[in-house]
Amino acid sequence: FIKNEIKDVMDGKLDAEDNPLKNAPHTALHVTSDDWNHPYDRKQAAYPAPWLRQYKYWPTVGRIDNAFGDRNLICTCPIMDEYTD
Repeated sequence: FIKNEIKDVMDGKLDAEDNPLKNAPHTALHVTSDDWNHPYDRKQAAYPAPWLRQYKYWPTVGRIDNAFGDRNLICTCPIMDEYTD
């Protein structure tokens, strides 16, 4: 499905700057908001694959610090030694 969306961007069917891939993940709040300013529909944003209609996991947040946050995740968990004690 992602491959098809990439192809749609490359073929000009989806906007290169505003598309489901670039804006993913879409939270429930974002999809149900009255303010929807994207050239693709909410259905495509919420359910990019047919099986998601039944088994959808709604992320609680979108991206954190965009690509920087995706590449530089911070874990505030205790070190592993604390779990073994």
